[in-house]
Amino acid sequence: MSGLQNFVQLPVADGTTMQAYTSIPAHGKSPFPGLILFQEAYGVNHHIRKLADRFADEGYFVIAPELFHRSAKPGIEIDYTDFQSAMPHMQAITVEGLEADIQATWDWLENHSQVENGKIVATGYCLGGRVGFLANTMLPFKAVASYYGAGIAPDLIKRAAAINAPHLFFWGGKDQHIPKEQIETVKSELTKVGKQFINVEFSDADHGFFCDERASFNADAAELAWGLTLEFFIQKMKL
Repeated sequence: MSGLQNFVQLPVADGTTMQAYTSIPAHGKSPFPGLILFQEAYGVNHHIRKLADRFADEGYFVIAPELFHRSAKPGIEIDYTDFQSAMPHMQAITVEGLEADIQATWDWLENHSQVENGKIVATGYCLGGRVGFLANTMLPFKAVASYYGAGIAPDLIKRAAAINAPHLFFWGGKDQHIPKEQIETVKSELTKVGKQFINVEFSDADHGFFCDERASFNADAAELAWGLTLEFFIQKMKL
């Protein structure tokens, strides 16, 4: 398992303070490549922290910022069966606030002595899939992976021309939360502006298929997606 897990406090440009979970590899020599892990709609919960540790086991210095810090106490965790409790926090999020949170997380990670210069990637799930797309329009990541990121279209996709790094998208063919038109819009707009992306759809997977703590968990899809994500990051960090 990972060598060191810790919560840190990040100053954000709007005057707020954001807690974030960090996980550092137990093996290997620093500096390590950095990875920003963007949460689902349920907080930086047990699953997200476990996933951060899993990436750390693969050699990444990981940070997972708590994106609900303006509307919730630090450490909020919402049950996967209680989306209603997540709604007020989802509604409190703004693009401007997310931009400030992304920048604060990037600045902390980029300036850390144990993070390799110029080698930062990101991934996000559900809400985090959308935030990952936004982050890729702001900062020079080496690669970004978005899992079932609802809401990239129709609004954020207007920033497609600003995408910095190759982007890997995962979708579930049985996902009723994300209209097929949104996915098609993402693909067509990125193609139109000549951005490099990979689009993966698991025909038998539902929304949240990667999370083994959700009823929609699909073990086969999750295993394949994990391998693809790791290989994608390794390949693009070589460039």
